[in-house]
Amino acid sequence: MWGISYWIFPVISGLCWLGMLMGLLIHWCVIGRPHYASMDPFQSIAYISDVGAQSLKPLFIAGSCVTTIFLDLSFLSESWLRHRGRLAKNTSLFQKILTWLSLIFAVIGTAGLILLSIFDTLRHPHLHDAFLVLFIGGYIISAVFICWEYQRLGIHFRQHRILRISFWVKLAFILLEVALAIAFGVTGHAKHYNAAAVLEWTIAFVFTFYVFSFFIDLLPAVRTRDPQHRFGAGVGETELQVEQNDVYANYNDNGRMTAESERTLGTNDVRTVNGVKHKVENGQS
Repeated sequence: MWGISYWIFPVISGLCWLGMLMGLLIHWCVIGRPHYASMDPFQSIAYISDVGAQSLKPLFIAGSCVTTIFLDLSFLSESWLRHRGRLAKNTSLFQKILTWLSLIFAVIGTAGLILLSIFDTLRHPHLHDAFLVLFIGGYIISAVFICWEYQRLGIHFRQHRILRISFWVKLAFILLEVALAIAFGVTGHAKHYNAAAVLEWTIAFVFTFYVFSFFIDLLPAVRTRDPQHRFGAGVGETELQVEQNDVYANYNDNGRMTAESERTLGTNDVRTVNGVKHKVENGQS
């Protein structure tokens, strides 16, 4: 049973962000795709900020605040859970520095998103653009440090496939968002505003998947409530603990459960060797 645990934070954050984006986009389409005062005369596709500067500005602000608050709670939870051994522990000071750097830039990205929703593009265009850069840059740099941390953890905890999965997901986010951000800046500077608007919506929707990726990171904490099942620092952690803690380690390449064959032996336990079951008394083989 999963139960309600820390994984709920990125789920709430992602659903709130996705709901806000869909609300803004559907609203703009339903009312006839109006041309707002903040749009260029030759622009026919509204930016997120163009829609968010109008009657749905309260939704834009509230959605941005809730999204970032719960995303930052996800970051803080992950750091605390690693410290407590509920997730794979940091094994060096350098990894801890990477954690704190990712948190700092996430807070910068948080401030950028909240402020850009308040200082809208209609009334404060220059401030809005500055906060947009702060938002995108903050979270991309934060993702770089998180990815770097996971790469270092993955070297030490090679048996935890969940770290590799999360690393590749976040690396894909970084590469895709950087490419989209560059294209967004180039098209906007060249005054191809419709193309830039499409890219801005795309960047925002891709960010949703990044938020949801922290569900993968926090899910193993469900299985480590019991101190006996918590992650070690890499020393003395048994294969049983690996499989119990890593939700992706319970299956082999053929999709079959592997935990039974790795179970720690106890009184009257049964071990399967080459397809033959052998009863074991008090740890004897």
